[in-house]
Amino acid sequence: MAPVSLHLLSLTRLSLPFRDTVTNPSTPRIPPWRRQWISPTDARRRRLSMPVSAVAAEAPLPRAVDEKETPAAGEERFDWLDQWYPVAPVRDLDKRKPHGKMVMGISVVVWFDGGGGEWRVVDDACPHRLAPLSEGRVDGKGCLQCAYHGWCFDGHGSCQFIPQAPALGPPVHKNSKACVASYPSVVQNNILWFYPRSEPEYKEILQRKRPPYIRELDDPSSVINSGVRDLLYGYRNYLQAIHKQLDASMYVCVFEFDQEGGLPIKMNIEELNIAGFHSNPEENWGYFKFIAPVTLIGSPFRAKPVVDQDNNNTNNKKQPEVTTVFFCIPVSPGRCRVIWANGYNLDGWFDKMIPRWWLHIKTNQVLDSDSSVLHIEKRNYAAFGLDNWHKACYVPTSSDNLIIAFRNWFKKYCNNQVGWLTPMVNQLPPASTRVEVYERYWSHVMQCTSCSAALKWMRALEVALQVASVAVVGFLAAGKGTVVTSGVQRAAVVAVAVPCFAASRWLAGFIEKTFYFEDYVLADK
Repeated sequence: MAPVSLHLLSLTRLSLPFRDTVTNPSTPRIPPWRRQWISPTDARRRRLSMPVSAVAAEAPLPRAVDEKETPAAGEERFDWLDQWYPVAPVRDLDKRKPHGKMVMGISVVVWFDGGGGEWRVVDDACPHRLAPLSEGRVDGKGCLQCAYHGWCFDGHGSCQFIPQAPALGPPVHKNSKACVASYPSVVQNNILWFYPRSEPEYKEILQRKRPPYIRELDDPSSVINSGVRDLLYGYRNYLQAIHKQLDASMYVCVFEFDQEGGLPIKMNIEELNIAGFHSNPEENWGYFKFIAPVTLIGSPFRAKPVVDQDNNNTNNKKQPEVTTVFFCIPVSPGRCRVIWANGYNLDGWFDKMIPRWWLHIKTNQVLDSDSSVLHIEKRNYAAFGLDNWHKACYVPTSSDNLIIAFRNWFKKYCNNQVGWLTPMVNQLPPASTRVEVYERYWSHVMQCTSCSAALKWMRALEVALQVASVAVVGFLAAGKGTVVTSGVQRAAVVAVAVPCFAASRWLAGFIEKTFYFEDYVLADK
């Protein structure tokens, strides 16, 4: 094995199914005017009645966790409704238009309230005909307007205007049925969060409970690389998906790796409870902290001091520090959205000038690296049943403790199921083709302002190079016998046309692989 110098690369990962067609799971919806008045008791009852999902979620307990894992009668269960969920990095949201998202089975629309000066999250269904408000617009007054019939709503979900209502008639827009359910929202660590309860008693929820705050992401001396991608694997593959990438990425340190980038990691899990768990930092290794239900904070490695071999002196120069943060948000059965936010301190000015889209290229390659593996693995787990994961798998090293702890937490406090916020059939989605597995445009590029902008100017450059090559050849043909007479002049013109055409073809291939689709064959890597 040869030492490999690891450079920063964003991580997370995915898994997706294979087959000839893909079917978007239908999500039964509750009209917003009804959901707004569902009592907490009814909502909890509906949540607890969800069917069990198809993937196994139990594993042997890590050494640091008590083996008394069988839940006692009446033991506390995780409340999926009483949680904050991240929606998107604010830098990837356009204030000029609404953005449709699905989180925990609910379709919501995110938009910037021009009147209130805040980001808002409301149900993605107009109360008039249940048309998606995400297909609408933000009007000149800063209200959210439905594109179907023009109904307008303010940041609190109240209807402000119905174009079809007579000006001198009854104020039908003030009826409670004309309102759209609005959820508490807040921007923290430059990420928009929302709380999935629209009842009036939760309006001031921020005074009681806030999203987890990550201090390192607000450090002005750090460079923050954030992004988002929708993936075709379920919540149960959360830490398992991220785990391999943590083994072999992130730090400007030298380690010995095999071809797959593996190495032993000492990891002891402590304090597993309903709020999550964390690992005990070991010598030369970092820490991890899981904050239920969607947040993983950590630093995979602890950088070693640089030793001067000639003088046998330790260089106390500050080493690069990296904080990795992942938010894995359940979208629907078999689908999730990963938001990553990595903060790191670097001394080189060049590293701070690297554009986001360039960092996202490597991140997407990392995500692609495990797609097919996780797809097959997930179905293998399903064949053994929910409670037999630890019998089917052999996990003898401490490097597996992060996954083991997560599966134990998920079984003990969640009974191996996600508490979807709307009724739905909790089943694995149909398998997908490789094109759908490794698709990048809809899953990432269209949600990322940096990659979208890069794609736009690269497309323009590609066209410009093609036009230039054609124009040069046309000039050569038009100037035959007049302007361009010598062989040297003709050769010079061709020397310009050929590189332009070749560059346009190379750029077209780069655009396709980077922003649309590139097959990932593990055996070839």
